[in-house]
Amino acid sequence: MDTERIAPPRAVGARPPRGLLTLWGVEMWERFSFYGMRAILVLFLAAPADAGGLGLAPHFAAAVFGMYGALVNLLALPGGWLADRLWGSYRAVVWGGVAIAAGHAVLAVPGGVAFTCTGLLLVAAGTGLLKPGISTMVGRLYDGEEGAGRTGGEDTARRDAGFSLFYMGISIGAFAAPLITGYLGERVDWHAGFGAAAVGMLIGLVICVRGRGRLPGTVRAPVGTAAVAGPWWMFLASGAAVVFLAVVFALCVLWGRSATDAVIQSVTLLTVAVPLVYFVVMFRATGLDPVDRSRLGAYVWIFLAASVFWMIAEQGGSLISLFARDHVDRELFGWEFPTSWFQSLGPLYSIVLATVFAALWLRLGSRQPSTAAKFALGLCGLGAATLIMAGAAASADGGRVTPLWLIVAFLVQIMAEMCLSPTGLSVTTRLAPSRFAHQIMSLWFLSVAMGSALSAQVVRLTTVWSPATYFAVLAAVALLCSAGVALGRKRLRRLMRGVT
Repeated sequence: MDTERIAPPRAVGARPPRGLLTLWGVEMWERFSFYGMRAILVLFLAAPADAGGLGLAPHFAAAVFGMYGALVNLLALPGGWLADRLWGSYRAVVWGGVAIAAGHAVLAVPGGVAFTCTGLLLVAAGTGLLKPGISTMVGRLYDGEEGAGRTGGEDTARRDAGFSLFYMGISIGAFAAPLITGYLGERVDWHAGFGAAAVGMLIGLVICVRGRGRLPGTVRAPVGTAAVAGPWWMFLASGAAVVFLAVVFALCVLWGRSATDAVIQSVTLLTVAVPLVYFVVMFRATGLDPVDRSRLGAYVWIFLAASVFWMIAEQGGSLISLFARDHVDRELFGWEFPTSWFQSLGPLYSIVLATVFAALWLRLGSRQPSTAAKFALGLCGLGAATLIMAGAAASADGGRVTPLWLIVAFLVQIMAEMCLSPTGLSVTTRLAPSRFAHQIMSLWFLSVAMGSALSAQVVRLTTVWSPATYFAVLAAVALLCSAGVALGRKRLRRLMRGVT
């Protein structure tokens, strides 16, 4: 799940700044390519070789899917640094788009495991460049307008409206992609679906290049601040990560693991190690005052709760998709629709419900739930959605069930995300010490990466548990975590030192 997609829109009747529609078009088509490929990825990995797939075992296909999700969010760290310090946002977006299009093009070639791995790595690296760069560009469009005869409230309202339009593009692209690439992939050829994703990214690149003149020079330039994060620091960190991966990979191979499994274990450990290093470095920083240190301690618990949430939620694109393929009646008026079409439910619900939740929080005002309460509600909702999946698996009992099970499960899950994801993004900015503002925001995306990596490990349990038992256990984990957050909300509020 894309955390940027869950954002409450706010309608403001004002003319958007020059260049916003260009960025909107780029992001819509980039999300089309990303979600189009994502919708058919696990189905392609698990499809038998005689059906054009790679023939991986379901749990192994889901693990590879989780690793891909982890890499996308993990590589946003060096991608954001390159955009801020060296290339500037525009060049990062262009080169990221080129890498994504190349990755989809490689996936469109029926070349087996080697082409699949190469394509996924290119898409992950490109997304890591493009994702932070384009979001930064949207914000800087409004930085250039501040003070132009507007009050602070008017600037904030215009900025909110601009991001609302931006996020709507994300949801539109994410909704349309599974319908098109899913049909092509499942009904024509898997590689035709990947090819459609490549075309989508190419359209986004054309919009980006042709619209370059509409973007102010200040938006395209590097930020160039924080000299402490010089090139030597990034090269040292990247080198350490490569060495770490190589050592873990070698140990896994020596212990008799397959090469693919060794990669999964290596990336999982790296994804856990990176946020751990981040937290240790920040806690050990000199000059951190007691309030900031306390808030940082509170964010550790928020990070862990979010990681558990994403560990379970991310399986909506992997195991739930495979369950839909094998155990859901997809016949509609005598025609069986593609399994991947279920992946359009989340974006559709996001478009419909985002305004509802935004209006709800605004109406409640100071009476709305605290951050801890919203996290507890989100985890509880996710537990309920996963329990619905457990009920579907139990009802299937080797046969097929009505698609209403999945329709309701995805609805409840998106409602849960509406409680947790925007709240997590918001509280991240409010808890961050000023000297670590960017690092803390990186940690929020690392929670998604860690959740995806952990999901690649827990899916192995499907080899020993039935689907009903597996989903029931995941639901219990979510509900227990929800109860823990709810019971500890007073202590968390004390640690947050005035941040609600």
